[in-house]
Amino acid sequence: MTDEIKKKLQAELEELDTELRVDLPKEIKRTREYGDLRENAEYHATLERQRMVQARMAHLHQRLRELSAIDLSKIPLDRASYGSTLVLFDSQRDEQVTYKLVSAEESDPPNGLISTSSPVGLSLMGAEEGDEVTVRTPAGARNFEVISLKTMHESQ
Repeated sequence: MTDEIKKKLQAELEELDTELRVDLPKEIKRTREYGDLRENAEYHATLERQRMVQARMAHLHQRLRELSAIDLSKIPLDRASYGSTLVLFDSQRDEQVTYKLVSAEESDPPNGLISTSSPVGLSLMGAEEGDEVTVRTPAGARNFEVISLKTMHESQ
């Protein structure tokens, strides 16, 4: 999965790089021609976009470094971690739910893909079958029992 994420982030980085090196300089030049730069809203908006692109690119570079540092061989075989699928019993709602722990880029909560950095994901990290887990969310605490756990190693 991380290779797919890396490719997606790299593609976004390349698009932003083109915007930063090609499109924005043209736009800055065009908007400078409007006159007094102190009152030139288009010029200031273009500069703000340039700063946003630079910040996003810095974030993407950092995220790519973090993803490259992940050693999948060190992911636990017996506890919930990145790539694990957990079937949980939600005692308050009297229902079973299935979550897969994924990276922030893969997160899709309505489809059961929960980021390891979200409140639910953080609470589930390290859980084992049979564990009772309390998840603290902005909406309040929820209690789950881990019915089954399938790590990423078992899914391959």
